[in-house]
Amino acid sequence: MFGGAMGFLGGALISSRQGHKIFNSADENIRVVDEQSAVISAVEKVSPAVVSVIVTKDLPKIEQNTGPDSEFFQQFFGNGFGDFFDQLPSQPQQNGTEKQEVGGGSGFIISSDGYIVTNRHVVLDEDADYTVLMNNEKKYPAKVLARDPINDLAILKIDAKNLPVVSLGDSSNLKVGQDVIAIGNALGEFRNTVSTGVISGLSRSITAQGDGLGSERLSGVIQTDASINLGNSGGPLLNLEGQVIGINTAIAQEAQNVGFALPINEAKNMIESIKTTGKFVRPWLGVRYVLIDQQIAQDNKLSVDYGALIVRGQKQTDLAVIPGSPADKAGLRENDIILEVNGKKVDENNPLANQISRFKPGETVSLQVLRQGQKKDVNVKLEEMK
Repeated sequence: MFGGAMGFLGGALISSRQGHKIFNSADENIRVVDEQSAVISAVEKVSPAVVSVIVTKDLPKIEQNTGPDSEFFQQFFGNGFGDFFDQLPSQPQQNGTEKQEVGGGSGFIISSDGYIVTNRHVVLDEDADYTVLMNNEKKYPAKVLARDPINDLAILKIDAKNLPVVSLGDSSNLKVGQDVIAIGNALGEFRNTVSTGVISGLSRSITAQGDGLGSERLSGVIQTDASINLGNSGGPLLNLEGQVIGINTAIAQEAQNVGFALPINEAKNMIESIKTTGKFVRPWLGVRYVLIDQQIAQDNKLSVDYGALIVRGQKQTDLAVIPGSPADKAGLRENDIILEVNGKKVDENNPLANQISRFKPGETVSLQVLRQGQKKDVNVKLEEMK
């Protein structure tokens, strides 16, 4: 009786949760949201436009050298002498080169004529070859059009037409707890693997590391508990409408279900630039700086614990403000501290480079600058980085 009752009660609760029945006391209507159907619909919509990126490279072909030809020595010196060489350990030696798979990741198609977004670290090796494997098993050689030095983003191009494409969403209004879907080439083996979860946090700052990649500071990223496995890098993070809101890029190895994705809005300028000009046009300010935190402020007895302190580099020629740059033309000086960009605070969560990258060459930005204890506003017209 107790077991049967609890089973019925459990079934009723499960049915209610699956249907997400919500009572609206104002009009006494019941609205039913079928979350499971929404996930299935989003995956069916986007999966054809999710691809695997295969990295190959010409590497030395190593073979085992068994030593001198034993048959030759047997002919002239007898079986015993030939058997002696047969017992020697084999030695590896190079016999030319062969193309080998050395890595991989994921990506998604953003235009029907073959533009694809992925992570920069997936296609970092300029000496490697890249192949895009479609969901329908078709393969295309891919060309890397651009690698973003600020964000972990890259654009590929394949020679194809009438391809399925994703729909880009808006990452500026995301909410913690919002349902999300990750799709990618898990472990470089299981293509179009789907995982679901929620947005666990926003505007995170992380240091991403990888073999041969060094470390890279990423700011403003989305944290999610949707499983992002090795090989998922470059794949899309979706909302329940099937729109791309992020690019899966990193995982926390010391934890479970802690993954990170770059907001899709960070990639939109790059995508637009590639589509319209065929290259990545980057804005340029022209300063060298150190991002101030509490420790730097304390060590240097600064009056603020945030902002970008304009400083010289290690070499004599590494000037703080590059001559002829937009910063130079606007009158910025060494030891100035840039506090804000268009009213947005410059700090670890919003570094200067990331903020500048959101604008286009030719646009004018307003910088709040601290100079010798006095705050002032400086307008700078950005130029294209050459």
